[in-house]
Amino acid sequence: MNVLDESVPNDQRIQLTRWRVHTRKIGVDVGYLGILDENIMPLLHQLTRPTFFSRDKDFYKPTLRHADYCLVWLDAASHETALYIRRLLGHPAFNTEAKRLGHVIHVTANGVHYWRLRVASEQSSAWL
Repeated sequence: MNVLDESVPNDQRIQLTRWRVHTRKIGVDVGYLGILDENIMPLLHQLTRPTFFSRDKDFYKPTLRHADYCLVWLDAASHETALYIRRLLGHPAFNTEAKRLGHVIHVTANGVHYWRLRVASEQSSAWL
């Protein structure tokens, strides 16, 4: 399940829908508008294997790794959010839910940086 933070613009969600990327959005489909960051984690625990996409860098912390979800910080311009979500979902290292679970991911124009569950150091991968 792909969950978009409130910080992801609605036009980007529409673009993802055009590309047949199914999403749910905080404040529309799950949770409520104005939800505080500290209430996002309990919400994710209630969902089935979510990948949570946000433009908020506070979600890129190795201490937030958990086997039941994936957190993604989209470090890109707001009008490129859908493009980078699509790129990540198509990346061979992250193209299935099972491959994403347990990760905290930082998406940039240059590639992907990530913390993996039970791995002590940050890893990275270039775009293919």
